[in-house]
Amino acid sequence: MTSTPAQPPHDPATGEPLWDVVVIGAGPAGASAARVAAEAGRSVLVLEKATLPRYKTCGGGIIGPSAASLPPGIRPPVKDHVEAVTFTLRGRWRRTRRMRSREPMFALVNRPEFDAALVDAARSAGAVVREGATVQRVDQDADTVVLGLSGGGTVRGRALVGADGSAGRTSAYVGVTFDQVDLGLEAEIPVPPEVADHWRRRVLIDWGPIPGSYAWVFPKDDILTVGVICARGNGEATRAYLRDFIAGLALSGFRPSITSGHLTRCRTDESPLAKGRVLVAGDAAGLLEPWTREGISFALRSGRAAGEVAAAIAAARADADVKEATEAYHALIDGTLGREMRAGRLMLAAFTRRPRVFHGTVVTIPKAWTAFESIVRGRKTLAEYVERAPIRKALDRIAR
Repeated sequence: MTSTPAQPPHDPATGEPLWDVVVIGAGPAGASAARVAAEAGRSVLVLEKATLPRYKTCGGGIIGPSAASLPPGIRPPVKDHVEAVTFTLRGRWRRTRRMRSREPMFALVNRPEFDAALVDAARSAGAVVREGATVQRVDQDADTVVLGLSGGGTVRGRALVGADGSAGRTSAYVGVTFDQVDLGLEAEIPVPPEVADHWRRRVLIDWGPIPGSYAWVFPKDDILTVGVICARGNGEATRAYLRDFIAGLALSGFRPSITSGHLTRCRTDESPLAKGRVLVAGDAAGLLEPWTREGISFALRSGRAAGEVAAAIAAARADADVKEATEAYHALIDGTLGREMRAGRLMLAAFTRRPRVFHGTVVTIPKAWTAFESIVRGRKTLAEYVERAPIRKALDRIAR
């Protein structure tokens, strides 16, 4: 059922529409924020610079925390369900671990279709989506956020959620700082039916030759999403890793339909998440897990929280109310996603030093595989394991 969009009143000072909440970016964070704010009865405008749907460099794994954060009733366009994971170390020491239950571990989606479903949910809640709208300037006055658009024109709102990526306008405006930047490279490779059947319902993860790197194969019908990621500054080595990884899987003979690259950025612990009536969420806030660089669940969860807070800011009558709302947002993100990021940093530091230990642990120790499965399913968080004193001490030793 589609709700009628809430119509914004006009600002008596300018005569322009004054939206309750404006969202920049129609990815998972932006669409989630828009939907939640619209469900709260606010007038919501989403500004998206691209024409939807648009491609996004992303493995497309929908783990338990992501599935739990989806709008009620939404059925994501799943391409495959994962029942087994094959691990390799630099292309060798292959070992496959399978689930002990019949329930799939996680789902795989194509991002354009997945993002479109989230945007449709935001529209159904009453949000208005404007495509081809590029924001060039962000300003604030006493109680309004003013956005200057490419080609002229302005948009005004009582609250703004920036979900326009880590290199977007709002991240810079709020002053988000990053302590980890990684380069991800990906190829979408169409394959014949017999090859697709070989990969169906399982993924491959390779712990790579570059410190802190890994690669993946995610099957999606007749296409394999193959990618690698490692710290920025190793561009040629990263390209060589992807090239060798594809060759080692005997996939070099198939021409990719899409090749792409993307920088992911993780925020510092002390980085701000708001400035006045402007909030940032998802990639714009530098929110993703530092070890696996998983970002979809972080985008969905932070977007939902940002939408709730933006709705509250739009109704605020005093600066003190705005400050209280943004401080609550910061505390919520720090206590949940920030906690998981701190755990991820410890895992990455240890993994970077001793990838062989990680490989051996997950493929030979049943409790380690159980923990991996529990985290992926969303039954436990990475932080719940890493914060245990014996595990934390072991990671500290490995990282030295």
